[in-house]
Amino acid sequence: MRLGPPADRPWNRYMIWITAYDPAWPDAYARASTALLRAMGERIVAIEHTGSTSVPGLAAKPVIDICAATRDLAGFAAMQVRLQEIVYEPEDYGAAQRLFYVRKRADGKRTHHLPVFPFDQWPMLKERMFAAHLRQYADAAARYAALKLQLAGLGLDREAYTRGKTALIQELMDAARAERGLPPEPVWEE
Repeated sequence: MRLGPPADRPWNRYMIWITAYDPAWPDAYARASTALLRAMGERIVAIEHTGSTSVPGLAAKPVIDICAATRDLAGFAAMQVRLQEIVYEPEDYGAAQRLFYVRKRADGKRTHHLPVFPFDQWPMLKERMFAAHLRQYADAAARYAALKLQLAGLGLDREAYTRGKTALIQELMDAARAERGLPPEPVWEE
């Protein structure tokens, strides 16, 4: 299964494509995390496969999301040449207190996302909490998959696709936070 823009809409590189779960995604994460740990050594103090590709059975954009934590964002950024050697490029993520790197194929399609956070944020990181919730609750994962497939079928760009998912992500994050005794908070930073 591969669902994207309707046939009557011209494709552009900003449109979203969703594919069926690929059992090779955990291995792709394992290879990537090993390379990242070799390249950045002690700068990475925690690393985890997140995003939809980390949820068994969940349809997803075929992009491996890897969250990493460091004790020193400035020190990590100063060593980004090591990431460039393994084909990760910095990208402005528009969010405070984190770094963001992207790995792309030769044709420009993204294969990996690497947000890097301060280690003190790691225990309550939204990305980790959301993926864990989807892995724990099959009904939540099914609802999320259905919405993603519906939105991808509309031929939306990334921004519109993300906005279309916001209400459900907020609902599921509120549930995940409530299970941990935490109050709700907005899923997107301003």
